[in-house]
Amino acid sequence: MTELVHLDVADGVATITLDSEHNRNALSRQLVTELGAHLEAAEADADAKVIVLRSAHRVFCSGADLSEAAEGSMQQGAATLIDLQRRLATSAKPVVVVLGGPVRAGGLGLVGAADIVLATRPVTFALTEVRLALAPAVISASLLPRLSPRAASELFLTGRKFDAAEAAEIGLVTRVVEDGELDAALQSVLADLSLGYPQGFRETKALLNHDLVERIDRLGDQLAEQSARLFGSDEAREAMLAFLSRKG
Repeated sequence: MTELVHLDVADGVATITLDSEHNRNALSRQLVTELGAHLEAAEADADAKVIVLRSAHRVFCSGADLSEAAEGSMQQGAATLIDLQRRLATSAKPVVVVLGGPVRAGGLGLVGAADIVLATRPVTFALTEVRLALAPAVISASLLPRLSPRAASELFLTGRKFDAAEAAEIGLVTRVVEDGELDAALQSVLADLSLGYPQGFRETKALLNHDLVERIDRLGDQLAEQSARLFGSDEAREAMLAFLSRKG
């Protein structure tokens, strides 16, 4: 089986790369399982002070794997996505997400749970769940603490596309850079982070993410159950199959 997520540790940085081009890094069972394993390995690696999450291809993440969702239960997948958000938020190491291309639906949960998010100006986002008879239940765990309430209300309900500049304005993205300057911006952030100490990172992240983690712990099971129920509904299955037939 071809690996869909890669881990490379060098110069104090654990880089985790999503590499499932055939489905635009959709959150398949294999991808989320490998992502969780690599996050665990990066957390345990004494040579890594910082974790970077990025994509090998243009699209960062297209959301749930709808072909899998249309075929069976999403209970395990929803629970795994809750766990991934918690892992990112509770990691003792700063997590930097690097976005050079589109992010959709469930992929925004990975963005919301990260500490620092860099995006190029052309990057677009969309929370498209309502257009498939779903709700952004699981990813609301990390997104609602980040987004301004009015922005969350509009974007969750309309499912419309928004750009990196708007994402920064509402609290989803840390910094927007011009196309072609993403790697330079990442190196600048990594240079600053290289001056920090592990204890400082660990204790500061506990302060910063206290409310987010408390929300995940309090609501995680409920949100996973809601998500699985919606994915398994007749209305959502009909919407997903219609979407997949149009896409095909």
